[in-house]
Amino acid sequence: MNSIATAAALAVLCACAPASAEGITVTKNGSQSVVRSPAENFTGNVHTTNRFNGTAPSRLVGSTVVFEPGARTAWHTHPLGQTLIVAEGTGLVGLWNGAVQTMSKGDVVWIPAGVKHWHGASGDEGVTHIAIVETLDGKAADWMEHVTDEQCAAR
Repeated sequence: MNSIATAAALAVLCACAPASAEGITVTKNGSQSVVRSPAENFTGNVHTTNRFNGTAPSRLVGSTVVFEPGARTAWHTHPLGQTLIVAEGTGLVGLWNGAVQTMSKGDVVWIPAGVKHWHGASGDEGVTHIAIVETLDGKAADWMEHVTDEQCAAR
């Protein structure tokens, strides 16, 4: 009798517990389209794969961005900051004040909210990074003018 009562209690508990995959979404690698990044926001050959767009209340957006050698973003800011995780290669990240830093595979770069910056590949090697931002009122970035070759070389 005890084993029947125990089995019945477990059945009730299991029926009330949510399924382990409930609400979880797995997006399979290769299922998202790769698009050429727009020339008004990038110099050179850059391709972006949008990896995720958070569902409210989340505001997270993530993309994989591939820069061929010498390619880079235009100047821009993010309303809530940006995190870059370098997946492959060597790249550069520059600030409006002229400071340019190198970023390499495995590095994590944090750019605070409102900081005018650019990022991209070095002149002789491409770079791939995962970009993660939070949107504010649906906006992830404010795009500005293109970075000059002189600004890019100011290391």
